[in-house]
Amino acid sequence: MDRLEALAARLPRAYPGPGGAIAVLRAGEVLLRHAWGYANAERRIAFTPQTLFRLCSITKQFTCAAVLDACGDPGVLDPLIRTRLPLLGDATPGALHLAHNQSGLRDYWAVAMLHGAPVESAFGDREAARVIAGTASLHFAPGTRYSYVNQNFRLLSDALQDHTGRGFAELLRTRIFDRAGMGSAFLAADTRAMPDGTEGYEGNVATGFRAAENRILWTGDAGLGASLDDMIAWERHIDATRDDPDSLHGRLAVPVTFADGALAPYGFGLGRGREYGRAILGHGGALRGWRSHRLYIPAERVSVVVLFNHFGDAHGAAMEALGAVLDATRPGPDTTLPPPAWLGAYLEPETGLAARIDAAAPGPLRLRFGHSAELLDLQPDGSATNGQTRLRMAAEGLRMDRPQENLASLLRPCDGEAPRDLAGRYRCEELGAELEIADAGGTLYSGFSGFLGQGRMELLEPIGRDLWALPCPRALDHTPPGDWTLAFRRGDGGVTLGCWLARGLDYRRVG
Repeated sequence: MDRLEALAARLPRAYPGPGGAIAVLRAGEVLLRHAWGYANAERRIAFTPQTLFRLCSITKQFTCAAVLDACGDPGVLDPLIRTRLPLLGDATPGALHLAHNQSGLRDYWAVAMLHGAPVESAFGDREAARVIAGTASLHFAPGTRYSYVNQNFRLLSDALQDHTGRGFAELLRTRIFDRAGMGSAFLAADTRAMPDGTEGYEGNVATGFRAAENRILWTGDAGLGASLDDMIAWERHIDATRDDPDSLHGRLAVPVTFADGALAPYGFGLGRGREYGRAILGHGGALRGWRSHRLYIPAERVSVVVLFNHFGDAHGAAMEALGAVLDATRPGPDTTLPPPAWLGAYLEPETGLAARIDAAAPGPLRLRFGHSAELLDLQPDGSATNGQTRLRMAAEGLRMDRPQENLASLLRPCDGEAPRDLAGRYRCEELGAELEIADAGGTLYSGFSGFLGQGRMELLEPIGRDLWALPCPRALDHTPPGDWTLAFRRGDGGVTLGCWLARGLDYRRVG
């Protein structure tokens, strides 16, 4: 308890921002329930355990729970999902592929940026339906790989409404919230405002905080609104029903595999992993101005919930709290090992994405490949890993193993200068969208345009021969696509464009 009390005292300064809240439970008993700061700093509304909060992607497990509870077999929703993806035909993923983030769909908020969506533009039912219905290909076969896709869960909630003839908000209330005692939880579909005035904030201590502007309308992908006390009720419900395989959480927590039988680390809206040597189930949530994380360790019967109405590292705070309640610490990396000779830029052939590896000093390496940069610790055998992704030099070259995605790959080195005669317009026929590259005073910039508008121009970063990165540091969603890889083809003047969330799109030069 001393470590938990000390943690509660230091959280406001360790993760500074307008406000926050944390709860830690063990065996259904609340060990820590603490809130601090302001839910709305301008109106001086205090952040309390009853403050309504955007749980964002934590919603996904509740969507899957509603599907399992209402349908039994999620496969009954397959025909309804197919009608929303009319161009895919027999390639359409099923409901289980969606629930496990194995659908092969490209994330619609990432694709929206390719359609020129300005960062704070409105994105509602009409925009979502058009982006989703325009899907004409997948970036992997359903069931074979993992990739995070928000509309997987929007499709599930929309199909569930059609199947039951009832609104998703009502389904959440009657099938989950009432049963778990989540008295104030609700579907907070409109991200513009919360009914109790709670705000999410952009910025930091150095630059100051300002209320974040969000105009997304969401449903089963990220729409849950709930207080810390609501989440405490959910964690207690989980623990009380932990031995019942037919309980809501019991059905969510079953092991999940890929099509080839390999164990999958994500299923039914829950991540599966290990922390401090224990199996863990959990999920984070984020939107501009909002960060959250919840987790449960079945063997220890421990739950942690962290809510920040700013950009603080909610996952990091949750891991600190978990270490405190378990009285455990992580071993530090060996910082005496020198950087390996294989630092540099590579191309991953299956995804067509750049993999850039660097190190500023002895210690962790930085890998830029997936949704966000990863830190990997060097190992005595010359490899580098973070417990999931692993880089290792083999006889044939540098190999990257990502079991969390069911991907093992031989990376191709990207040598040579990146030519600069690329200015022009490029069109993706599949999307009906365009990419413009402009030479602005001898420096290349690029931006997207399409039915959602005209995106801002960003400075291109050269990677290697015919390979560039187009940064996307801000987007509709809080966690943006990151860097888009632009792989130019000299033969036909085209470019293959993609990021981890949405890859393998073909653009041809049109002007």
